[in-house]
Amino acid sequence: MHNEPLLLCTPQYDTFTQEIASQFKGKIEIGEIERRAFPDGEQYQRLLSDVHERSVIIVGGTTDDHNTLALYDIACAAVKYGAKRLDLCIPYFGYSTMERAVKPGEVVTAKTRARLLSAIPYASQGNHFHLLDLHSDGIPHYFEGPITTQHLSSSQLWIDRLSQINQGDFVIASTDTGRAKQVEYLANALNVDVAFIIKRRTSGENTEIVAVNAQVQNRVVVIYDDMVRTGGSLIKAAQAYKNAGATQIYAVCSHGVFPKDAWANIQQSSLFTHLISTDSHPKAHELQSKGLELISASSIFADALEKIFN
Repeated sequence: MHNEPLLLCTPQYDTFTQEIASQFKGKIEIGEIERRAFPDGEQYQRLLSDVHERSVIIVGGTTDDHNTLALYDIACAAVKYGAKRLDLCIPYFGYSTMERAVKPGEVVTAKTRARLLSAIPYASQGNHFHLLDLHSDGIPHYFEGPITTQHLSSSQLWIDRLSQINQGDFVIASTDTGRAKQVEYLANALNVDVAFIIKRRTSGENTEIVAVNAQVQNRVVVIYDDMVRTGGSLIKAAQAYKNAGATQIYAVCSHGVFPKDAWANIQQSSLFTHLISTDSHPKAHELQSKGLELISASSIFADALEKIFN
C-alpha cells in the first residue's frame, strides 16, 4: 500500500513537476506515463504507475487544445483506475483573456474550458484545482459541480525579487488600469510609488495612451503585467514611461507566453533593461538562454500541496 501522493504531469511540465517533487523531500512519488503518437496524430497514453486508492496530483497547463486534452485524459484515467483524491495543478490557465463575451456570439472560452475540466469524473475524496495568477478573479467560479478551486498568487515571489532592483528605489507600473489591484498590492508591500497608464479608445480595436498618472522622470520603472503575449501593450507602455523621463525600464510578468515573434519585437524595441517571468508557461524556458530571467513558480504549488498532505 502506497501512502505518499503520486505526482503525474503532461510532457510540457516535466521540469516544473520535478521541482515540485524536490520540495517534498522524498515524501512524494513521481509517476510514469507511457505516451506515443499514432500515424494519424492521435495520442496514446497509459498510466504505468498504480493509482488505486492513492492521492494523485497532476501538473499541466491548458497552453493549447492538445495539451488541455492531454491533461483532461490523464485525469479521467486516474479516477477510472481508482484514485481516491485528485489535485490538478495548472500553472497556466490558457484562454483566460476570453473570460467574458464583448460582442454578440463570442465564445467565452475560459468558461468552456473550465466546464470541460469540471467534467472529469469525481474521485471519492474530491477533485481540487489549483490555478496561478488568473487574468480574472471570476474564473474559479466557472468550474462546476462538487469541486474546490484555489487561486494561487505569485505576489511573494515578486516581492522578494523586485526588492533587489535598484536597492528598492523604483516606481512600479502597469500597462493599464486593468492590473491596478495587483500593482497597488505590490507597491504597498514594497513601499514604492505606483504609476498607471491612462488610455483612450480610438476605435473598437485600438487604444492610444494619453497620459501617465505619476511622476517617473529620472526614476527606474518596473512594469508588472500578469501575462505577456504579443508584447504590444507592454512596448507601448514602456515607450510612454520612457517619454515621461524614466531612466531604466524593467518588465516582469507572471505568464510569459511570447508567441511567434513577440520576444524578438520586445528585444528590438530596445526599451527594456531587463525582463523577468515565472516559468508557468513552457515558452519561458525556451527564452531563458536569450536573456529572459526565470523565477520558478513551483514553490507556490509545492507549498499549497504540502499544507494539504502534511
